[in-house]
Amino acid sequence: MLRLRPFKPCDAEKIVSWIPDEHAFYLWSADRYGHYPITAADMNRYYANDDQNPNLWPMTAFDESGVVGHLIMRFTDAEKKVLRFGFIIVDLSKRGKGYGKAMIQLAAKYAFEIAGAEKITLGVFADNPAAYHCYLAAGFKEVPGAAETYRINGEDWECLELEWNKE
Repeated sequence: MLRLRPFKPCDAEKIVSWIPDEHAFYLWSADRYGHYPITAADMNRYYANDDQNPNLWPMTAFDESGVVGHLIMRFTDAEKKVLRFGFIIVDLSKRGKGYGKAMIQLAAKYAFEIAGAEKITLGVFADNPAAYHCYLAAGFKEVPGAAETYRINGEDWECLELEWNKE
């Protein structure tokens, strides 16, 4: 059974091992870490910097086999009604088996029922169709006309905006 808990520094080594190359790194992090490859120490430093990331809630998904997924949540508004998901990643060996959808649905349940969010948002690169379809299957909908462009390694990458409103 899949469960979600707060990230622990010991999770970082496993999570960064799921990033096989620079392209996957930028699909996962956009330009937020700034360099590839990322190490467990980089991830732990990023999450430990409370001054830079006061609203950040890194979460880890796990089952009986161990750590299988990761994401962050953060409020984007002063009223704390809009929660944004990011850094969403699933163990390479678990992809295509429903783990991503289940993790997103668990995180959404937490966001709506415990954190009190009224809306969840996330961005996904158009060049990441597996993630895009996973998010739609979990419950997100694309926001028409809200795409942004990121400049990554000299290329323009279209980032689609998705949202999920509390029912």
